[in-house]
Amino acid sequence: MTSETTHTMFGAHSTTGDVLAGVDLTGRTAVVTGGYSGLGLATTRALTQAGARVVVPARRPDAARQALAGAAGVEVDQIDLADLASVRAFAERFLRRHPALDILVAGAGVMACPQTRVGPGWEAQFAINHLGHHALVNLLWPALAASGAARVVSVASGRDPSWRIRWDDVQFERGYDKWEAYTQSKLANILFARHLGLLGRPHRVRAFSVNPGYIQTPLQRHLTVEEMVAAGWIDADGTPAPGLFKTVEQGAATQVWAATSPHLDAYGGDYCADCQVTDGGPDDSSTAARLWALSADLTGLDLIDRAGGAAGVSG
Repeated sequence: MTSETTHTMFGAHSTTGDVLAGVDLTGRTAVVTGGYSGLGLATTRALTQAGARVVVPARRPDAARQALAGAAGVEVDQIDLADLASVRAFAERFLRRHPALDILVAGAGVMACPQTRVGPGWEAQFAINHLGHHALVNLLWPALAASGAARVVSVASGRDPSWRIRWDDVQFERGYDKWEAYTQSKLANILFARHLGLLGRPHRVRAFSVNPGYIQTPLQRHLTVEEMVAAGWIDADGTPAPGLFKTVEQGAATQVWAATSPHLDAYGGDYCADCQVTDGGPDDSSTAARLWALSADLTGLDLIDRAGGAAGVSG
């Protein structure tokens, strides 16, 4: 991790096409969770158009195949990030078919959903947005380490100093607040990339978290029109607030840039927005390590760094 802000030729209005201009990903393999809707769909299309082979693990494979119909270089598979057995089964299939993984974009997620319990009673947003991806990265670690130059991109949100991990009640068993649960999961995305950047450094696996900005996608499906009006996102007629929202291609640009830009070869663990590394806040490495330990305990999965980067079972 660095504490400097990068200055690149790209910015808030850059598109996936802009950041991939002249980039050849032929022979590279990527996994994009949520890669058949919203930002994920734009990311999948951009990576395949640059020559990558993209595997899209989907909770609804039929819907994914329909959304990706006509896209060359895409493989759709089954996954439910809320179910560790499903994550493990996907990883086992992937490792049988692909010796190396060059790019993993952890983009699938839910936002501000009603209180929902999944798996062993986990709060759904923390489970899907964070714990499922923690497990996925650990289980795919042999392929990431085999790449020799892999990137893991965790799609977060706009960072706010008030966000916190609810250490004494991470699963919201005492008083559920859908927005506090969502921001906890997005902070977890940032902290996950921070610690993975440290663990991955000896294996040339670089991790980044990204803020895509405001984009109208199916992520808002749990919100009412009244809530979005109150937030100032749209007016009473449903018209978006002027200048607030990016296009999907602009929103996906930062995660595609983080996944591919040679400018980031000297970085790792950093938080990015508008196609820039924007770190410079307080050091949260100890918090990131604490979250990693908690996640390893909850999922039973951790990186065994001394064993050549294999995935192991903790506990």
